Amino acid sequence: MDLVRATMASPLIAGQISLELSPGAGYPDRETLARELPNRATSVYHAVGTCRMGTDDRAVVAPDLRVRGIDGLRVADASIMPAIPGGNTNAPAMMIGEHAAQLMAAGS
Repeated sequence: MDLVRATMASPLIAGQISLELSPGAGYPDRETLARELPNRATSVYHAVGTCRMGTDDRAVVAPDLRVRGIDGLRVADASIMPAIPGGNTNAPAMMIGEHAAQLMAAGS
């Protein structure tokens, strides 16, 4: 937030700014900003990718949804998505579940 304030105060931009909307004048220094930061440091995205699926060595989950290095464990939720989708995660998560059901029904 300090960096954004400093950027907006630069001579090239400052003349085009009339007031700071957020966080605003109620947060005049680093101390008040630090107290407010946890209330603002959020994402509008659903969490995905904590157990990324892929074929490379860094992937936690293989394409058959098996967790690498742990026998008998599969992951079939949004955590396997290798990237945040552009839309809601509901439909992709449902498709992951369908894929898991097909794999298990086929005995794979």
